[in-house]
Amino acid sequence: MAKDRKPDAGRTGGGAGRPGGGTGRSGSGARPVSTTKGATASGARPGGRGRTRPPTQVVAQSRPWGLIAAAVAVVVFAAAAITYAVVQVRQSEAERIDSIDEIAGIESFDYAAGQDHVTTPVEYDQSPPVGGPHDGNWADCTGTVYDVDVRHENAVHALEHGAVWIAYDPERVSDDEVAQLSELVDGVSGRMLSPYAGLDSAVSLQSWNHQLKVDSADDPRIEQFADFMTFNGEVEGHYPEIGASCENPAFAADPLVAGDASAPVGPSDAPTTPTMGTEGTTETTTE
Repeated sequence: MAKDRKPDAGRTGGGAGRPGGGTGRSGSGARPVSTTKGATASGARPGGRGRTRPPTQVVAQSRPWGLIAAAVAVVVFAAAAITYAVVQVRQSEAERIDSIDEIAGIESFDYAAGQDHVTTPVEYDQSPPVGGPHDGNWADCTGTVYDVDVRHENAVHALEHGAVWIAYDPERVSDDEVAQLSELVDGVSGRMLSPYAGLDSAVSLQSWNHQLKVDSADDPRIEQFADFMTFNGEVEGHYPEIGASCENPAFAADPLVAGDASAPVGPSDAPTTPTMGTEGTTETTTE
């Protein structure tokens, strides 16, 4: 006879827990407790079914500090640029010359247009001269920087053509100051620069019938005189031959110097109709 089989110690009565058998209830009628489902997990809603919502992550919105700083820098730069421009304009307006009387220290003379052309040396009343008889060939005045004391008779003819002649004492003006004066002249039509032996000031500026002497190459009146007087036909007694040429490349290449005899270097003006001389008499001259 077969022996009765004892139920396993881990089994409950009624076949509960047997695969496929019974009602799946315990002997007391209680539903088995699941260790996976129905348990209240951390963060789960009490008595709820299904999954819980994960904790909300709060993201702080970053501010574009780099763009703000760049915008501020642009505004500051623009304000500085505008301020600088306004200051420069006001300074330029303050330094602008509208009348020769605004340049302190200018001396005026009365040399009439139509002075004699001569080949002999001329004893001028002013040093450097500002008008009077002069050589028929003019010194090149197309922004020419000479390193020699150009022949004065030829330089005066350039003044008659509307040029400004800047002369300096090489004993009183340094090389750096000569370079500074050269920047004001070099390449500017209607101007020329040269040393001048025995000058009684550091720098002297000449145009026809006008002269300004200063003690320093840094004097602001130098630029004022040059800017206002170069080819200025509106100043009374200045620029007798409006439209006359300043070009004489032959003279620029091989200039006559003070003390040289007259020589036909480059172009010369043609004869003109009679004009008034320095004493008010009518003379037939060349220009």
